[in-house]
Amino acid sequence: MGSGNLTAEILSKATWKKGSHSGPEGGDCIEVARIPPGTVAVRDSKNLLGPALAFTYDEWTAFLGVLKEGT
Repeated sequence: MGSGNLTAEILSKATWKKGSHSGPEGGDCIEVARIPPGTVAVRDSKNLLGPALAFTYDEWTAFLGVLKEGT
């Protein structure tokens, strides 16, 4: 599935996880969902019907690796 195939229906059926640093009041948060095959979708938790960004699993893993390194 390419990122162009992320329809509103697919995104609405996804299981979204809110960022671990999100506070109980909401605020500036992201949500992430794995969309098989091989796609990770990211959206703004305050705009659930808004757009989502799409990454391959490899791109997402590389991004998380850079965050963990602090560079």
